[in-house]
Amino acid sequence: MQSIETTAVSLSEGEQLSMAVIDLVSQLEDADPTALEPLYDAIDPDLLDSLPDAAGFESLAFDYHGYSITVSAEAGGIEVSLEDPSAPERER
Repeated sequence: MQSIETTAVSLSEGEQLSMAVIDLVSQLEDADPTALEPLYDAIDPDLLDSLPDAAGFESLAFDYHGYSITVSAEAGGIEVSLEDPSAPERER
């Protein structure tokens, strides 16, 4: 799989990780977030939103809107990585 976008997400109080994922995918697709399939078809948004506060959380992977998404705990926050399984491998 080829990584398309990796970003550290800093959530302010009241911000939701689920919305950050939707925003990243909508940016990559150059689409309005409301035009995407509902996130709850892929993962429970409440579960996703609880991850930044979950003790012992390390990582979670799921598929959404054609992307493989990995959410990982990193020093200083949460990292969200999006991969497009259909993207051709880049030469290194």
